[in-house]
Amino acid sequence: MTVILYDCATAPSPRRARILLAEKQVQHDTVQIDLRSGEQMGEAYRQINPQCTVPALRTEDGALLTDNAAIATYLEARYPAPPLMGTTPLEKAEIASWQWRIEFEGLMAIAEALRNSAPAMANRALPGPTDYPQIPALAARGQQRVQHFFDTLNAHLAGRSYIAGGRFSIADITAVVTVDFARVIKLKPDASHPHLLRWRAAMAERPAMAL
Repeated sequence: MTVILYDCATAPSPRRARILLAEKQVQHDTVQIDLRSGEQMGEAYRQINPQCTVPALRTEDGALLTDNAAIATYLEARYPAPPLMGTTPLEKAEIASWQWRIEFEGLMAIAEALRNSAPAMANRALPGPTDYPQIPALAARGQQRVQHFFDTLNAHLAGRSYIAGGRFSIADITAVVTVDFARVIKLKPDASHPHLLRWRAAMAERPAMAL
């Protein structure tokens, strides 16, 4: 069976999976799910992924993985070269730590700002099958959190070529997607973030980052 990625070309979460698959050079088929039209909430996709989210990955043996954590763990184990989650115990720990920080301090903050302010996401403040009302105060807090995240990442990248472990890793993938996604809330690194800008320019040289 062919690996199948349930994707949405405009969304950040499936982009993480696309880049990871490309870096691992895993051949796969892609099925686009139109989030703008709400296709993920329809019965057809619910039969595939009841969580109503993308990405989802169908493995060669038919198993369905429905979040980036599971997809990354599976791909790293199934396709160990190149290693993107560390090789030594310390590398694995450092990469896992930064992966968590980028998700919590960056991606979640952007989502907090976007989902609690965008008119198109009224009553959709959280992903998944359950509706939740927007809380405008969380949008303002999300903006502040993203600014602080840029500052934190810029300081961390001083003198470093990669986020963690001294090599390209899944943490760099998640950080690229996060920094790029911040444009949806009209934020981006500026001249006060020279190390972050230098790192992002270097990441752009990797073909997978164009996905």
